[in-house]
Amino acid sequence: MTAQLGALHFDGPTDAALTLLLAHGAGAPMDSPFMQAFAHGLAARGHRVARFEFPYMQKRRADGKRRPPDRAPVLRASYEAAVEALGGGGQVVIGGKSMGGRIASLIADAVGARGLVCLGYPFHPAGRPERLRTEHLAALETRTLIVQGTRDALGGRDEVAGYALAPSIRVVWLEDGDHGFKPRRTSGRSEAENWTAGIDAVATFLDGLRNA
Repeated sequence: MTAQLGALHFDGPTDAALTLLLAHGAGAPMDSPFMQAFAHGLAARGHRVARFEFPYMQKRRADGKRRPPDRAPVLRASYEAAVEALGGGGQVVIGGKSMGGRIASLIADAVGARGLVCLGYPFHPAGRPERLRTEHLAALETRTLIVQGTRDALGGRDEVAGYALAPSIRVVWLEDGDHGFKPRRTSGRSEAENWTAGIDAVATFLDGLRNA
């Protein structure tokens, strides 16, 4: 399949040992406030971050019309093309927000990625906990960090505790965070605090891969 790849957007030092390639979620583009915060926060901590958009989001950017995500083969081919554009998986950590992280998880072993970062993994559709998206995670070999809100409607802490996840996967929990890591006001935490905690967790993970 010939993949359509838009421009890669970079943040962070050009001489970084590793590049973190991030894809957006289903409904928001690569420059959403969430994606901007993580890219800029990681860049400020000395990491190189690349972002790209799937074909349906590229079309939305061009004409302003909202579309559903492309079918899975198109999403996977697009992500694989982005990895190739960066020279292959050997020096690339892949991942993304929600759907972007899920697609990355499906190709991580095949492309030989150095690591995988999922920001709010969609373990199941909202309101459909029986439709799990975890089968491939039981045998995943790529070193993986999942950053997840404790009350994520697509997989909260109590639910995920019962899933069969590979030993390669580490989950970091953000207190009272929803799917975008936003906590309730009554929690005493703020969205900014959870985003910062998530950025710190990813930066520590990348440091470990760089020094391995």
